[in-house]
Amino acid sequence: MNIALVGCGFVADYYLNTLGNHPELNLVGIYDHDPERAEAFARYWNIERRYDTLEKVLADPAVDLVVNLTNPRAHFEISRAALSAGKHVYSEKPLAMVFEQAQDLVELAQARGLTLSCAPCSVLSQTVQTLARALGENLIGPPRLVYAELDDGMTHKGRYRQWISASGKAWPYKDEFEVGCTLEHAAYYVTWLVHLFGSVQRVSSFSSVVIADKLTSEPLDVSTPDFSVACLEFSSGLVARVTCSIVAPCNRGLRIFGEEGVLSVDECWDYQAPVWVARPTRLRQWGEKYALLRHFAPGVAPARYPPVQGPKLKLRYPLPHPMDFSRGVADQARAITQGREPLISARFALHVNEVVLSMHDPVAMGSPRAIRSTLLRPS
Repeated sequence: MNIALVGCGFVADYYLNTLGNHPELNLVGIYDHDPERAEAFARYWNIERRYDTLEKVLADPAVDLVVNLTNPRAHFEISRAALSAGKHVYSEKPLAMVFEQAQDLVELAQARGLTLSCAPCSVLSQTVQTLARALGENLIGPPRLVYAELDDGMTHKGRYRQWISASGKAWPYKDEFEVGCTLEHAAYYVTWLVHLFGSVQRVSSFSSVVIADKLTSEPLDVSTPDFSVACLEFSSGLVARVTCSIVAPCNRGLRIFGEEGVLSVDECWDYQAPVWVARPTRLRQWGEKYALLRHFAPGVAPARYPPVQGPKLKLRYPLPHPMDFSRGVADQARAITQGREPLISARFALHVNEVVLSMHDPVAMGSPRAIRSTLLRPS
């Protein structure tokens, strides 16, 4: 499958780093609105063809699939232009910044007989498939509740100005802070939950700008929530609490509570992260209450569930988080060849987009309730 990359920023290096895992993908060229950035990217990755304009990408009959790696605020326009030109599209997250625009993309793809897919593709990881197998085996009984955390520490106090990609691009901190951590990160777990438990029927959410001054050298044009929390009610009856922030200490853990045990994962940004299972024994219940027992009493710590085997991840250079960014593109290419929908289908991506937008902007999407009663604080 012939693909072209539109957008050669920070994340594009992650895709090229794992592209070699998928020989069915043939990169025919790249485009970026910044010629110098595109030139540096092409030079680092030894890419021969660099398009001068987006129109030339879309007019090239050799391009079957456009991989949209632009700024999130440009996703809708670029994807719409590509679909209108008859190209299949794989988009970085989110599908769009406005739900109605995401709907338009899905309808356009359907009308044109094209596929539309969207990151993140970690739902295709060995970890998620291991979770799916454990749930399919009824290992913990009926699942009732999920806690999912996506906290990444106080990013604005980190050394983010020193984060440089392989081809020399600086982390776009201004865009990241303005787009917000919820739109950037929440989909990692929301895709898992929708895959494992089906559609979400109601979202109760709250978001807030906890730290207004992000210590940037230039003022932010948009004040975007750096914390969100939501309760997702699934059609199956399961309830999940998802939190996302760049304030709380780093925690990217997941716990699925069933009637007969708990499944857990410590890191969602690792495609081969272990899946742990804990049974509700009396000793473990005591261990949960008293920290000292966790270190000395056998049988308190959870056991590792046998992992589903998957393809070995080969990287051109080491990543802080071993994720195969190109895996979703590769599945979409196979789906086109086989005449099926991608595993991360347009409707799947739209559903995830709606849930994440409901977390990111609860007021615009219909939550939370404004409390009218007041309270005098006791002295």
